[in-house]
Amino acid sequence: MDKEKDIKEIENLDTDSQDVDEQQKVSQEKSAEIEEQTSGEKDTAEETTKEVVADTSGQSQEQSLDSEVDLGEKDSEEEDEEEHDEEIDYSNFSKEEFVELIKSLAKDDNVQKAERVAREIKPLFDEIKEKERGEALERFVADGGAEEDFDFKYDELTTRFDANYKLIRDRRAQFVKAKEEQKEANLKKKQAILEKLREFVDSEETNISFNEFKNLQNEWKDVGPVPGAYAKTLWANYNALVDRFYDNRSIYFELKELDRKKNLESKIELCERAEKLVEHENLKEAIKELNELHHEFKHIGPVPQEEQEPLWQRFKGASDAVYARRKEFVEQLKSELEENLKVKEQLAEEVQPFASFDSDRIKEWNAKTKEILDVQKKWEAVGGLPRAKAKVVNKKFWGTFKTFFNNKSAFFKKLDAQREGNLEKKKELVNRAVEIKDSIDWQKTADEFKRLQREWKEIGPVPEKYRESVYKEFKEAADHFFDKKRSKNNEVEKEFEENLKRKENICDQIEKMAVEKSDDLEKFRDLQDEYLDIGFVPRKSISKIKSRYSEVVDKFINGMEGLSNEDRQQIRIENQVNKLLSGPNADQKIHRKEQAIRKQINKVEHDIALWKNNLEFFADSKTADKLKDEFNSKIKSANNELKNLKQQLRVIRTVSD
Repeated sequence: MDKEKDIKEIENLDTDSQDVDEQQKVSQEKSAEIEEQTSGEKDTAEETTKEVVADTSGQSQEQSLDSEVDLGEKDSEEEDEEEHDEEIDYSNFSKEEFVELIKSLAKDDNVQKAERVAREIKPLFDEIKEKERGEALERFVADGGAEEDFDFKYDELTTRFDANYKLIRDRRAQFVKAKEEQKEANLKKKQAILEKLREFVDSEETNISFNEFKNLQNEWKDVGPVPGAYAKTLWANYNALVDRFYDNRSIYFELKELDRKKNLESKIELCERAEKLVEHENLKEAIKELNELHHEFKHIGPVPQEEQEPLWQRFKGASDAVYARRKEFVEQLKSELEENLKVKEQLAEEVQPFASFDSDRIKEWNAKTKEILDVQKKWEAVGGLPRAKAKVVNKKFWGTFKTFFNNKSAFFKKLDAQREGNLEKKKELVNRAVEIKDSIDWQKTADEFKRLQREWKEIGPVPEKYRESVYKEFKEAADHFFDKKRSKNNEVEKEFEENLKRKENICDQIEKMAVEKSDDLEKFRDLQDEYLDIGFVPRKSISKIKSRYSEVVDKFINGMEGLSNEDRQQIRIENQVNKLLSGPNADQKIHRKEQAIRKQINKVEHDIALWKNNLEFFADSKTADKLKDEFNSKIKSANNELKNLKQQLRVIRTVSD
């Protein structure tokens, strides 16, 4: 339920009740005047009255000037203009949302409502159009173009909006034209009815069928509105003819009494219906029906004079009971709207940080989007707001909401631009892969393909619509090469087996030197370089030969009696670095190893500085001396470790350079 609309609709009821109250007074005055004019005619018209009453079967009614003055003349267009939908803040709508809205308006059967909303959103949509044109002009001038040569073509969305807007305006024009044509037709109908009434009034017959006269009155009542310029004159002529009809006939008083009795019955029925409305569950429907009862009560016509005031007080009392419910309902609605205002003001504050959110990660944008959409759900779950404050709160919330999504859109546009650049880079890799896919330099080309694959992974994503196709091209080139390479596996396997034998032979020689406790370090380094220069071995033997090699190297180093621990450590580090250099991703592994040693050096230096600082706080005592010895021992060990780490770092630099 639109609570603001309910309040407005319910409060509008006061006007109807005031109209009926005043109508009642006018009707009483009119009835008293007619009563006085016709009281002298009652006796002379007695016989005629009986005859006419028999003819009309109790169906005659008096149509008072005051009760009929506006009957049938209220333009349905004015009624339509009084009904308004919930106010919507269109200032935050996107171009696509405006197009979808105006498409739905173009199909709406309520032509007036559609045209009213279209007029409201047209300036907002034009602002977007002009903004796009201005941005395009700026880009055109920035690119070196002359402003007078600029020719801007609007997109399909703009074309669709303008077409639907014109359709709505055309439908509105047709609607107005049809109403005017109908009013002209109604004018002719009422003029024809007036001519028939004149024939009745000017007729010399005194017992002419009263039913025919009443039928003309009903026919008049059923005719719709006429052009405003003729309305007042038509009503004046109509009421003058009605008065003349009654004044010229001696049966007027009797017929008036019969008519008033029928009116009394009708108004009593309306009172009973009004009294039941106080128990109606749906207050909105009760108010709507009470408005209809007031309208009907006003147009029924006069009742016997002695019944007028009591009857009106009864009807008014039933109305007042509904008004009391309405007042309570309106107060409750206003209270709820104030509570809603507090909640929505809090939610508007809650979304403010989203306007300044920024990140270079898609996951963080998506997470933040989920958060703000959750807040939006809470917002939409809250009811309406007081009309006077709704615009400010809505603007604060939806303005921030729009800013966030504009920022998100800008981020993804920037991301799309980066992905376009990534696409160009990956296309270059595809071209390179196609160039070398038929090479028979197996090892070099395989290494090149591996390098291309690493570079491919480092480039980053490409636009989604090209992701599969560009990867497929790259993979087909790589598969083509490696399929050919695998076809040479038999020869390669033989080469690997030969490499394994050569490495085992080197391991045997190093082991023999260890057994003989040889100190020929130069020969050991030559064997070590020869081992590292040998290519791949069968996959199943990789782990085994690596273990054997490490074992014999350690055995040789440990067996060299004339070798210091520092030299042993250096040889071990050189051996480790050489193994890293001979493996895949050597540069990255060496870099990580170097960084790890630097980190460890920083930690040891920090510990030494801390312990030395602590020594200064110990006083001379037996306990203090013991603690000093412990700290000095720690510092000595740390210095040795630091010396070892720096030696490792020097070796890594020397070997890797």
